Amino acid sequence: MKFAAISVIALAAALVAQPGLAQPGAKPAAAAAYHAPVNAFGQPDLEGVWTNATLTPFERDAKFGDRLVMTPDEAAAIEKANTKFIAASNAPTDPKIKTTDLPYECGRGFKGSDCGYNFAWTDPGTTVMTVGGQKRASILVDPPNGKLPTMTDDGKKRLAARFKRSAWDGPESRSLGERCILSFGSAAGPPMLPLLYNNNYQIYQTRDEVTIVIEMVHDVRHIRLASEHLPTSIRQWMGDSIGHWEGDTLVVETVNLRPEQGFRGAGPNMKVTERFRRISPRQVLYSFTVDDPQSYTRPFTGEVALNSSKGPIYEYACHEGNYAMPGILAGARELEKQGRDPGAGPRDATGAPAEEGAQ
Repeated sequence: MKFAAISVIALAAALVAQPGLAQPGAKPAAAAAYHAPVNAFGQPDLEGVWTNATLTPFERDAKFGDRLVMTPDEAAAIEKANTKFIAASNAPTDPKIKTTDLPYECGRGFKGSDCGYNFAWTDPGTTVMTVGGQKRASILVDPPNGKLPTMTDDGKKRLAARFKRSAWDGPESRSLGERCILSFGSAAGPPMLPLLYNNNYQIYQTRDEVTIVIEMVHDVRHIRLASEHLPTSIRQWMGDSIGHWEGDTLVVETVNLRPEQGFRGAGPNMKVTERFRRISPRQVLYSFTVDDPQSYTRPFTGEVALNSSKGPIYEYACHEGNYAMPGILAGARELEKQGRDPGAGPRDATGAPAEEGAQ
């Protein structure tokens, strides 16, 4: 399943003419004093259904520079652009729009409802992420510019080798999400990040474990408390997560991910440290730090607001072997018969490779 969606942040860029008034290099907001309720085990109570749906992107738009916090007007412009996008998505398809090459036209810009779902099928959020009253310009808070750090030479080589492999040879070469093995993107994590839809999580707590049910593909994370990591020879989907309490914060360290699972170029040897802290009756502040010296020149950190959501979470139905998988592979075989490379990327109406950034 692939989606062609508009970047709402990019859409709103033209609507915001001023650079804003927030102080440059704003630091993450310190949550006001709040004492989370305690459960029967004496632990801060994180249980409930939470959502991380947001219009705030993972990396920051360059126009914000080192400003983590945007102005109310900037946030309002982004949310207004999103409202217009929802209306356009839900409107009947204009019969005058003729989409003749879906991979090219939908991959290079929005050309009508043929290019994706209408809003009834998605749930990416309708507001900019708010933490401690601050409207966030990115999920990444460190490096200060809200961008991923530079990759190491080894990391670049490994990533290039990964993309060099054909994604059309067989089902094993397709993404984990398409094969219903793990969530699309990084919904299951770690780190756990928002997607186009299914951004809900349910947290359960016992004396010895914290369990997180992820709506997307119905993954489940088991975080053992006061335990030790398994040997490095035992690799698991979503890694091996060990948690402990530091005051009212649940701290989780995850290692030993499977080699098929990575994150933004980081490899299976990365270490992810997550922190869950309830900062209000209706919000948990979730932060994460990814440390992979083999892939990146420095660690990077992000923050996501988990907002209370009405349950229950229903089971996600992922149908491996449906029309999508045979269609993808059959399409690749047909292109090969025509002497075309399935991995050549989008092409223009003449069949020539499309220019980067073409609309």
